[in-house]
Amino acid sequence: MMARRRRRESLKNVQAERATFLSRSLFAGFLVALGLIALVVRLFDLQVARHEYFSTRADQNRMRVVPVAPVRGLIYDRNGTILAQNQPSFVLEITPEQVDDMKGLLTRLGQLVHLTETDIQRFRDRVRKSPRYRGVPLRSNLSMEEVAAYEIRRHEFRGVEVTAGLTRNYRLGASGAHVVGYVGGITEEELQQADERSFQGINQIGKVGVEKSHEDLLRGQPGAKIIEANAYGRPLRELDYRRGYPGRNLYLSLDAQVQLVAEQALGDLTGSVVALDPRNGEVIALVSKPGYDPQPFVEGIDAASYKALLDDPGRPLFNRALQGTYPPGSTIKPAMALAGLEFGAVDPDHREFCRGEMTLPGSSRKYRCWKRTGHGWMDMAAGVMRSCDVYFYQLALSLGIDHIARAMGEFGLGRPTGLDLPLEKGGLFPSREWKQRVRKEAWFPGETLNIGIGQGYTLVTPLQLAQMTARIAMRGGGFKPHVLRAIEDPISKNRETVAPEPLPPIELKDGRSWNTVIKAMEDVTHAAGGTAYRIGRDAPYRIASKTGTAQVAGLRQDEKVAPTLEATPRHLRDHALFIAFAPADDPRIAVAVIAEHAGHGGSAASPIARQVMDQYLLGEIRYGRSAAELTAPEPQPTEVDE
Repeated sequence: MMARRRRRESLKNVQAERATFLSRSLFAGFLVALGLIALVVRLFDLQVARHEYFSTRADQNRMRVVPVAPVRGLIYDRNGTILAQNQPSFVLEITPEQVDDMKGLLTRLGQLVHLTETDIQRFRDRVRKSPRYRGVPLRSNLSMEEVAAYEIRRHEFRGVEVTAGLTRNYRLGASGAHVVGYVGGITEEELQQADERSFQGINQIGKVGVEKSHEDLLRGQPGAKIIEANAYGRPLRELDYRRGYPGRNLYLSLDAQVQLVAEQALGDLTGSVVALDPRNGEVIALVSKPGYDPQPFVEGIDAASYKALLDDPGRPLFNRALQGTYPPGSTIKPAMALAGLEFGAVDPDHREFCRGEMTLPGSSRKYRCWKRTGHGWMDMAAGVMRSCDVYFYQLALSLGIDHIARAMGEFGLGRPTGLDLPLEKGGLFPSREWKQRVRKEAWFPGETLNIGIGQGYTLVTPLQLAQMTARIAMRGGGFKPHVLRAIEDPISKNRETVAPEPLPPIELKDGRSWNTVIKAMEDVTHAAGGTAYRIGRDAPYRIASKTGTAQVAGLRQDEKVAPTLEATPRHLRDHALFIAFAPADDPRIAVAVIAEHAGHGGSAASPIARQVMDQYLLGEIRYGRSAAELTAPEPQPTEVDE
């Protein structure tokens, strides 16, 4: 046995094994020491060298900066009547990036608060258009019971918050929608085009009207609050608050009562009414009918309701006052008369014989007067008062298209006025150069005749007609139309009045020409036989006016008598137009009315303007018919119906 032990010891190298163990121990110790050194270095880096950086990161995980939307500015009319206000509202919001199962979340929320298919579809549309990190409203105006039901189980809904906010409310409803406008959810595209810092915490932006054109004033400056949050991102407490600045309050030149009267005076008619103060360009009323309720757009209108508005044949979303372009008809005749006097084509005593039609030399085409039996001998005053087409055919022929286009351009016809509202169209006042450039055709004399009575290629907006009327009232003076009257700081209550912007004056060689034409316009309303005598004979103030009828469908050359209004399909009936300013000797209001397919300006449009002027000048309506009477069939044209 001893022998076997000796043989094993002889085979085993004890010294070598000890040396191997020692070297391995030293290597392991070295690795441990190296790890400790690395740990100490890393701890030093974290705790000392980069303490401030990691401390800030930790605080950011614990604390969160939450933008605070500013209070949107209020909108008032000229008399201090509120037009757009903010009302308290509880809003259910979801932040999409914090939700894993949106469908399941919506199902569970639907058990606590009332959610319709419209709410859900509108929410999904908003999610597609909004950044995922931004809270998206699911439902507004929650009841207190719904808020309480959610708060009890709020820990079950990650990414969901009920916030107390403000929602926009519009007092005039459809009557003021085209002027005041509305706010709606801000889209990613709108956010990219704007300064994103200005929209911190804001999820709505002005879409149309004053809400859009003066968004920068109404929006205000966002604030911020620092909150402490738990691991789920839920706020625990507020650590700091930095106040923003509320939006400015805006006072418009609009008179809410006149606006309502203008809308009601239109009755069931489709059309527009624009009233300006000729002394400063302030918009007193701007009506487009039919209108629409702006309130659904605030919360996000559903697709079905929006499609119904788009498909409505009355086009309620279309702002006729700024975007509707119409032939001005005979309302252009006072400006034509002034052009004739200025360029020496006629004098006030020049007479033309009207037999009900005329032809150009070498042509058999008949250019008819609205009065088929003719007016007889007409001078300028009678031509304006009775709206004789033949007189103005001859005047247009004497003037020529070049002089006509130049004169009408000075009155602003066929070009945007620059009103501080979006989407204004320019229309068209044709010229020889325009036709050659656009149609590649020469200008023909017969086209000049049509232009002379406001037909042909000519297209203007109701606002342009109101501006032309205001410029005549001011004898060539005038101001750029505007709806913003004053800006108020909501904190200091300091109010800054918006200065009117004067337009280049229309200067005539003989200033007496203004008196000649304005006197003729007064005769339209106050002289027996004037085409608007029915609204002027009992007026307590002097009215200078002009009626107009814009032809929608032409007559055959062999058609000697125009069909009655009742016999004409509605969509082929003429548009009724009327312009006026009052008092004639001290103008305070200029009005333009267009009633689509209503027939004749003297019978359909002029009563609407009279009611508007009554309300503004007298504070009450002393003339007018009911809405039902306004839309009743008109009588066959007579001497005073043009």
